[in-house]
Amino acid sequence: MKKSNITPLLFTLLTFIDVSTGASNVFNVVSFGASPDGVTDSTAAFLKAWQAACGSAASATMMVPTGTFLVKAITFGGPCKSKLKFQVAGIIVAPADFRAFGNSLYWILFKKVSKFSLVGGTFDARANGFWACRKSGQNCPTGVRSISFSSANDVIISGVKSMNSQITHMTLNGCTNVAVHNVKLVAPKNSPNTDGLDVQLSTGITFTGSTVQTGDDCVAIGPGTRNFLISKLACGPGHGVSIGSLAKELNEDGVENVTLSSSVFTGTQNGVRIKSWARPSTGFVKNVLFQDLIMKNVQNPIIVDQNYCPSHEGCPTEHSGVKISQVTYKNIQGTSATKQAMKLVCSKSNPCTDILLQDIKLTYKKGAPATAYCFNALGTSLGVIQPTSCLNQ
Repeated sequence: MKKSNITPLLFTLLTFIDVSTGASNVFNVVSFGASPDGVTDSTAAFLKAWQAACGSAASATMMVPTGTFLVKAITFGGPCKSKLKFQVAGIIVAPADFRAFGNSLYWILFKKVSKFSLVGGTFDARANGFWACRKSGQNCPTGVRSISFSSANDVIISGVKSMNSQITHMTLNGCTNVAVHNVKLVAPKNSPNTDGLDVQLSTGITFTGSTVQTGDDCVAIGPGTRNFLISKLACGPGHGVSIGSLAKELNEDGVENVTLSSSVFTGTQNGVRIKSWARPSTGFVKNVLFQDLIMKNVQNPIIVDQNYCPSHEGCPTEHSGVKISQVTYKNIQGTSATKQAMKLVCSKSNPCTDILLQDIKLTYKKGAPATAYCFNALGTSLGVIQPTSCLNQ
């Protein structure tokens, strides 16, 4: 059995970016015409401040002071000339009317930035109207992601709070060496598709010391994610931490070297989940470690679902081509909200292999025994396993 073992070297991404600046290199958005009244459109002023800070030959800070600033869809584009810190002391709000975004996919997008930090502040997308539209079945826009990074390198995101996102709170797409620390991503438990952090086509990512309370996945790990470390996460409400969904496309990059540790799931739909559609795919999941986790009244604490089809309509009837291997579940304890605490349903044609269960203790209501179900899941069990392991040797 080859155990999942992701060394710290894989995550020596970014220990610190020196973004100290002199007073002359602070670009305050108010100086560029932004209004802290929460009503006046400050989008153009933010762009002007960004252009000045991004064009600074010396390390610079773009400052959003206390107050409330209304900003519409905006792209902060790089690369910039030097290290840049985006410091937020106030609150940034989206337009109250969700249709003001038109067909945009993003509210705030940072593109091709490097040696960059986003520090502090509250970002409120005010999505109540958008959620109501979605739930009513009206013709609604697809929705905007609140804070997104695309093709960004060497980034720190710290002390940020995202509220009431239309869909995903924070996305990393095509990024390298990003440290996300001490953030809070919050939306009501019944808000549709409000993922916390979505990562894809990215490598060298850490997500630590953070809280996600939302209506969908706390963390969604998409194709092409490598060397991703999550620790000290408080997840719930929400749908847990998910790898996938995968096999959306035939030609799809894999997911490997993922560690989730020292985290707590409270009242979530799932704990740790790997999900793929039942169709051909070149994708894979390899070298994953789920360790030192507490489940509190979680519906599916441990789940692999390679027949994923949430609508239960028009589902693919093929076998998932996604190959899952070298996945370790170690020291996972707590309570399941359903009797079946562990469900490993692997592909009919590609069994899950090298699965390790070690020191698992999951109980049902009032300490009653829980059950486990496996299909085409091969591996080894060590230590005490509750519910009793269903793995095939």
